[in-house]
Amino acid sequence: MTFILFLVAVAALLVVMRRESGANTAIGVMAGIGLASLIFASGWLAFVLFVGAAVTAVCGLPGFRKSWLTPRIFAMFKQVAPKVSETEKVALDAGTVGWDGELFTGKPDWHNLLINRNTGLTEEEQAFVDNQCVKAASMCNAWDVGVERADLPPELWSFLKKEKFFGMIIPKEYGGLEFSAKAQSAVLQRLACNETLMVSVGVPNSLGPGELLLKYGTDEQKKHYLPRLADGREIPCFGLTGPRAGSDATSLPDTGIVCKGKFKGKEVIGLKLNFDKRWITLAPIATVVGLAFRMFDPDGLLSDKKDRGITCALIPRDTKGMEIGRRHCPIGSPFLNGPIKGKDVFIPLDYLIGGEAMAGEGWRMLVECLSVGRCITLPSGAAGASAYAVGTAGGFTRIRRQFNTPVADMEGVQEPLARIASQSYIAQAAVNQTANMVDRGEKPSVPSAILKYHLTEMQRNILTDAMDVHGGKTVTLGPRNYLGIGYSGAAVSITVEGANIMTRSLMIFGQGAIRCHPYVLKELAAKDNDDIDAFDDAFFGHAGLIFGNAARAFTQALGVGKAQVPFDSASGRYAQGVARFSAAFGLCADAAMTTLGSELKMRELISARLGDVLSNLYLASMVLKNWHEAQPVDGERELMQYSLGLLLHRTEEALDEFFQNLPNRPVAWALRAIIMPLGRRWDKPHDDTTRALATAISTDTPVRSRLTQAIWSTHVEGADTNPVAEYNDLLKDYDKAEVLYRKATKAYAKGELPMEALHPEQRFEAALEAGVFSKEDAKFMAEYEARVLEMLTVDDFEFDAFAHKKESVINHNAA
Repeated sequence: MTFILFLVAVAALLVVMRRESGANTAIGVMAGIGLASLIFASGWLAFVLFVGAAVTAVCGLPGFRKSWLTPRIFAMFKQVAPKVSETEKVALDAGTVGWDGELFTGKPDWHNLLINRNTGLTEEEQAFVDNQCVKAASMCNAWDVGVERADLPPELWSFLKKEKFFGMIIPKEYGGLEFSAKAQSAVLQRLACNETLMVSVGVPNSLGPGELLLKYGTDEQKKHYLPRLADGREIPCFGLTGPRAGSDATSLPDTGIVCKGKFKGKEVIGLKLNFDKRWITLAPIATVVGLAFRMFDPDGLLSDKKDRGITCALIPRDTKGMEIGRRHCPIGSPFLNGPIKGKDVFIPLDYLIGGEAMAGEGWRMLVECLSVGRCITLPSGAAGASAYAVGTAGGFTRIRRQFNTPVADMEGVQEPLARIASQSYIAQAAVNQTANMVDRGEKPSVPSAILKYHLTEMQRNILTDAMDVHGGKTVTLGPRNYLGIGYSGAAVSITVEGANIMTRSLMIFGQGAIRCHPYVLKELAAKDNDDIDAFDDAFFGHAGLIFGNAARAFTQALGVGKAQVPFDSASGRYAQGVARFSAAFGLCADAAMTTLGSELKMRELISARLGDVLSNLYLASMVLKNWHEAQPVDGERELMQYSLGLLLHRTEEALDEFFQNLPNRPVAWALRAIIMPLGRRWDKPHDDTTRALATAISTDTPVRSRLTQAIWSTHVEGADTNPVAEYNDLLKDYDKAEVLYRKATKAYAKGELPMEALHPEQRFEAALEAGVFSKEDAKFMAEYEARVLEMLTVDDFEFDAFAHKKESVINHNAA
């Protein structure tokens, strides 16, 4: 009887903890079962339960704890809590908390994710994507842009300006397109066939003068600049980074000193600027320069405050003293990028974005804009590039034959093909659903970091896999190579807009732990305000969350009390996995913050692994939402399950590494026992699913069409060949061709065809002569094989084609 009551007590308390029912309920459970034990079973169990009830009452009931416990905890918290700088506070206050906050609770409410359905694009937006974007994509070739001219063609620049590609975020009242975030993402995904094109369009619509003017500009600035930015009369750039200020943008060494100077013949109060900027996209051709600098007022001409802080200004290109026009050479993708320098450049106060009233508000302006731009531009480009890899790698591996079989049927090739399919699926779901959140009014600062890091890393991995399965086709550069230049340029996306190493190590969890946690920000605010009552509410609410997450993580790991999720049978278990690991993540986050305190800032590897857990849960949620809303096509179920299984496997892997490396070993052991009492449960996807996905993207299937629907996959009259369209055409004829390939191979093996008929073309002719092929068969295969050979062919050049100095070329065969 004693053992039964013990089990009842444990089960009841776990239920109380899971539901975070509070101290009163816990006291009632322990007192009731303790009384039953005293009457019917063991006095020792009753004693333990009564003591537990008493301790819970003293520590958990506000009337008791506020008189003795809370003051002591509050004093200790003040000593160990990390100090948050002013710049960090601005960054924390920027943006909003949405689904990322739900994942920190340990009990995500799926209704809050699913309530905002992605309704897609408007008719106007979809027409632009289907027409203007396709036209723009068809006007450039990677070799021509990347090597021959190192720029977009002039007719393409004119087209982009005419069709207002640079005014997607600008309202119609100022002559812009006023597109939704979803439409901006769709445009960039379609233009991602060429990195230079995507970047040239994406940057002016991301962090830059246009967005800053919209949110902070004066009416006069808006009326002057926004129409000119919308139609391309003005080309903007934004100077933020420099030789000594890259990821640490708050350490700008560039200065603006308030002083008097001459402007248009009059003496006015303005700023003397000295700056040295690097890596500024569109700077070589920009007509107006957005500039971030540190503003000082040593003579008190504007106020008593000497250091006004980071400030942003808008400066015309022809301003005296500014050096602009030289270029950097970005690896793999020669988009226009270069330095900007200025020495004693005088500007009036009117050039400050927002005027004098916004002096010193530059850091806030930047982080508020960055949270939106970072989850649209580079992630959309990555999703688009990944979809192009699906189209080309899938097509190439089907038509490329070795050992008398398509290489797409070889398991060594199928593994990277499945990875390409899965990661492209994840990337598209994440960028589309997050853009929908932006359209619903969110400014997702933590998700923007997640998308920037993980989608650009996926892009790099996908392009590596795509290069591997193409072999010699894509390691030989030339006009026919549709992949090599983009592959070599993938490092750019990894580095810009916050280097990926920093984003993973510092930003995702470092910002999320304070910004998204239900209680940490409240606790820090109570500390700063010396408000013990607010601290008591936050701290003990936090304690209840810890106990709740421990109970949820433990019971769900055992398969007991699985979360209720609003998903179908195909995806439900994965949603339950997300809910389980959300509780585990919340518990681990609190354990890390509690045991490491302010030291956690310096423990970047710990922070990175917790960031990986949060990221994989977020990405899995986006895949689940995408599956829930879209009408799935044949074969998509396997793609969804492979993708979610992979993300949950990676989640568990990150948790395992966290347990191995948490400095407080007893806490790490306890966490492992609670979160993984039965060990790891999520394996890598099965080989059968790998084979199915590889076949799905290398043949003419609904899955291949679904994964490539966002990119340019059609023929355009007068344009260069579109490789995805060419592969699509070949795959439509593949089933017929494969039967004839096998027929000819079988006849050759039987000796029915001449032994010297080694080339496919020779074999087809011989098959016709031997009566193995009909005339129709022979004609079809001759035409099919000619198309195949064109897609397999690589370019060659004159011997001295790559030498800039022709006179330096050595004639190795001279007599």
